[in-house]
Amino acid sequence: MKAPPRLQNLLEEGLIDTVVRQLMSGKEAMVFVVRCGDETRCAKIYKEATQRSFRQAVDYTENRQVKNSRSARAMAKGSKFGKQEQEAAWQSAEVDALYRLAAAGVRVPRPFHFFDGVLLMELVTDAHGDAAPRLNDVAFTPDQALQHHATLIGEVVRMLCAGVVHGDLSEFNILLAHIPGEGDLPGVDEPVIIDLPQAVDAAGNNHAQRMLLRDVGNLRDFFGQYAPALLKTDYGPEIWSLYQAGLLSHETALTGRFERSTADVDMAAVLREIDDARDAEAARRLRMATSAA
Repeated sequence: MKAPPRLQNLLEEGLIDTVVRQLMSGKEAMVFVVRCGDETRCAKIYKEATQRSFRQAVDYTENRQVKNSRSARAMAKGSKFGKQEQEAAWQSAEVDALYRLAAAGVRVPRPFHFFDGVLLMELVTDAHGDAAPRLNDVAFTPDQALQHHATLIGEVVRMLCAGVVHGDLSEFNILLAHIPGEGDLPGVDEPVIIDLPQAVDAAGNNHAQRMLLRDVGNLRDFFGQYAPALLKTDYGPEIWSLYQAGLLSHETALTGRFERSTADVDMAAVLREIDDARDAEAARRLRMATSAA
């Protein structure tokens, strides 16, 4: 196929050899399958802010580090240069998170290059070598649901131990990849977490706790369709409580139970959670309607 204009620079620089096809067009980016020598990878082209439906909410960008003071001042003033710098920071947030999480052993696509607003990374595939499906496109047995839920809770813990909260984790941004077996051993399907431009710093963002609870709640609700026992679990508060106490590691044994304090309730926080849940459900319904169309 003819290469989109945004990929021409990567072709000219020799970072990619051929554009195979468009894989998807989402709320924040378009993704293309490309060839790089003998490897098939994917190129994520970030949409301009005016073309995106995903709002750069202040909750996500709170306390994000900016590389120099000039950029920070321009972003605060909202100047033309500041808006360009804000856009660049939004795009590079996913790149930074991918490298950080990959180094921590989290199952995310391996990043290769970030050039001119295009992220070149691993193409996550199924058993046939095709692009891996999202969780929302797959049905599971109860045992499979329990297994994948446990794996993803472990990934959330690894992310948090690396100082990162996904912030928008759901069945729509987790792929089911096929991992080939070694020797005579059969391969297995494992979840891979994608879409991280809204990832937040766990220690530096005041909304990190609320976002983590929502991420874990989304996993519970999705897999709970197939394994109803999961609907009674409370991993989110347990994980955050251990994290705050400095007791969380990727080897921590979790129970899925949490005893809530009987202290006074922060009603403002409760109302924010209700609003977040309402917005998340509306977004979920919209994505389901879009994927069914």
